[in-house]
Amino acid sequence: MGQKINPVSFRTGIMIGWKSRWYASKKEYSSLLLEDHKIRKYVTEKYKFAGIPKIEIERTRDEVKVILHAARPGVIIGRKGQQVDQLQDELQNLVGRRINIKIEEITRPEIQAHLVAEEIAEQLAKRASFRRTLKRALETTMEAGAKGIKVQLAGRLGGAEMARCEKQAMGSIPLSTLRAKIDYGFVEASTAQGNIGVQVWINQGMYEDETDGADAQTGEAPKKPKRAYKR
Repeated sequence: MGQKINPVSFRTGIMIGWKSRWYASKKEYSSLLLEDHKIRKYVTEKYKFAGIPKIEIERTRDEVKVILHAARPGVIIGRKGQQVDQLQDELQNLVGRRINIKIEEITRPEIQAHLVAEEIAEQLAKRASFRRTLKRALETTMEAGAKGIKVQLAGRLGGAEMARCEKQAMGSIPLSTLRAKIDYGFVEASTAQGNIGVQVWINQGMYEDETDGADAQTGEAPKKPKRAYKR
């Protein structure tokens, strides 16, 4: 495996649920998948500063339910919810179906990998020192309660002629452990010298065991007693 797989897709269907939850026939599947892509692209491009790391979509026969996880939900809601109604109408015109929007606030945006990657990319676009930016991002995330963080930058760092890769980590990042809640984010920073890829892995702890069964050691069958031979 080489630990090159996206940690989110690696755990999808095992520890985490799917971001799109609906069923369709073979004829409709491709068109509905394209609709999901249009919705996600439109919302993320319109509300770049709202901090939206995840968009979930659920479909029924009558409507499409769009769940926005945002760090700054006030940017999307607006005054008296006017912008939500406007966004709902725009998405309905884009897709041609009835849209129902639900907004959920992210309590700790400092440990969301996509938001951390966006913050690093924004600082790099402002020509900030990439080493100082990396160090500040690592310290802020660890102070917020993360178990570990790893950041990798690739491109013409510091305006160098040759592109290279810089990596810094703090804490533990068990990428192959399925029980570990590893969040992953990727953002491209646009600079004068070219684009710089920003990859972030954050260890948010362990997934809680939801099974009600007894412990493995206490639940295992008792061993057979050794047979005693009479002399």
